[in-house]
Amino acid sequence: MKITQKVKKILANYESDNPGTKRNLASILMHGRLGGTGRMVILPVDQGWEHGPARSFAPNPDAYDPHYHYQIAVDAGLNAYAAPLGQLEAGADTFAGAIPTILKVNSSNSWATSKDQAITGSVGDALRLGCAAIGFTIYPGSDQAFDLIEEIREMSEEAKAYGIATVIWSYPRGGDLSKDGETALDVCAYAAHMAAQLGAHIIKVKPPTAHLEQPEAKKVYEKEKIDISTLAKRVEHVMQSSFNGRRLVVFSGGAAKGLDDVFNEIRELRDGGANGSIIGRNTFQRPREDALKMLDTIIKIYQGKA
Repeated sequence: MKITQKVKKILANYESDNPGTKRNLASILMHGRLGGTGRMVILPVDQGWEHGPARSFAPNPDAYDPHYHYQIAVDAGLNAYAAPLGQLEAGADTFAGAIPTILKVNSSNSWATSKDQAITGSVGDALRLGCAAIGFTIYPGSDQAFDLIEEIREMSEEAKAYGIATVIWSYPRGGDLSKDGETALDVCAYAAHMAAQLGAHIIKVKPPTAHLEQPEAKKVYEKEKIDISTLAKRVEHVMQSSFNGRRLVVFSGGAAKGLDDVFNEIRELRDGGANGSIIGRNTFQRPREDALKMLDTIIKIYQGKA
């Protein structure tokens, strides 16, 4: 694997990590059609567990098959594929070495009443399956946030010791946060910063809106005249909050939306300096050929060709 100067520069930002962890991080950054550019498109498929199989896969029944998602990620030339334990195990041998994988090691479900997640995988599972990274969700703002934070600190320490990278989904919710507050700029930036402080190699947050949730933060944004007028400017601020761009940040795709909306959002993410997108339902709920065309355009946008 020949590593580009761009990727070498990114890896240099992770000053405490051992060669094994950097190698696995490089495997994600160097894979696929965006390999070597510092940009990433990752396919996450944990929605069957989070929302239920019919809600996730009935719009495109082929997606009930775990092999389908591996194949889409491979054929589209993506950087990595992320999924829970069972989903990765179901294709681990067939697709061994075909694409870097991320084991989602905690999960919730649509019946849960608390803003919490159960541990559903381990660092040992990630090693056994040849994963490049573990993925973990925290809910800043929830009553369970401190437990989640302590869990990933411990798991990340173990993962790094074995040369495996850590991806943190940082999704504020619960507590005193309003629904609009979950994607407010000040909240998203804070969530990204928390994940960086937790030692995440890759941070996943939602695209931030222009809403400002916290009164004390709003005063600072207004006093310092922080530009929140466009998504690109808001993304730029989230990147700044992630150790001034020293940590990789990717943004979720969210609920299914029209193609024009998807592409316009991706362009603003790119222009704001995002490292990429982690996009699930907008991919696998479409027929295969439509999904591949959509992903082709997204990759071209990050390449500056669309």
